Amino acid sequence: MALTPQSNEAFLREVDDELRRDQALDFWRRYGRWLIAAIVLGLGAFAGFLFWQNQQGKAAERQGEQLQTAFDDLGAGKPDASAKTLAELAQSRSDGYRAAARFTQADIALRKNDLKGAAQQFAAVAGDQSMAKPFRDLALIRQTSAEFDALKPDVVVSRLRGLAIAGNPYFGSASELVAIAYLKQGRRDLAGQLFGQIAASEQVPPSIRQRAVQMAGVLNAGATGGTGNGETGGNEKAKQ
Repeated sequence: MALTPQSNEAFLREVDDELRRDQALDFWRRYGRWLIAAIVLGLGAFAGFLFWQNQQGKAAERQGEQLQTAFDDLGAGKPDASAKTLAELAQSRSDGYRAAARFTQADIALRKNDLKGAAQQFAAVAGDQSMAKPFRDLALIRQTSAEFDALKPDVVVSRLRGLAIAGNPYFGSASELVAIAYLKQGRRDLAGQLFGQIAASEQVPPSIRQRAVQMAGVLNAGATGGTGNGETGGNEKAKQ
């Protein structure tokens, strides 16, 4: 007997379903073990990541407590105890705690008027390429400040000229040192322009801005600033 269209459609659907089952079974026989292994490895990797993340959190919490203990020891007049803790934190894998420890070590050296020791601590941060750039930039400025009297003016300018740009977070501190270096070089025009830019910037700390206003007035530079540090750099190259 000939199959009706409905029966023919049902038959084809059964054949198609059976074919799909056979293909699925064949695929499972071939790759089932590999799929299970991949799933197990994936779950293991995810569990390992969660464990690592948890350990990192515990380590950060522990280091935070160590840093606070070091500060407490300093406040209690126990420099030796704090020195040991800070030395340990200075080797931390965390940028923040490593930088905080070295900056604190440097500040302790500054209190003792040990400019060389302070500069070495700042230099360690400035030269640590694994450290975040804001930490390195600040360390370079503070290193230069500690060494300022022993440095040639052109070294100061070379180090900090890239940071003495309007809009840079450390524009005020870097520009003040560069401007004083210009004065030591006898380049009053460049110093005056830079002091004027500092005085005109509302982003600069008030203490630095106030000094810049005074210096700009003395140098007859005014407090309106120049057209940007790029122009200053151009004038400097022209003089060279």
